[in-house]
Amino acid sequence: MVSKEKCAICSEKIQFRYNPMDEWGIEGSICGNCYSKKINEHYPGEHVRVNKHLD
Repeated sequence: MVSKEKCAICSEKIQFRYNPMDEWGIEGSICGNCYSKKINEHYPGEHVRVNKHLD
């Protein structure tokens, strides 16, 4: 189901909703792009995505 919400960071329409981690201090849902950026900011290094076949 496609969400009609807007991202709390970039205000783009959310296709798939992500909940920010508490330590990020963000209220509301965020989009996948912003979630990925925040993960990289807070957890630097190389991240390997799993279950890419579900995209």
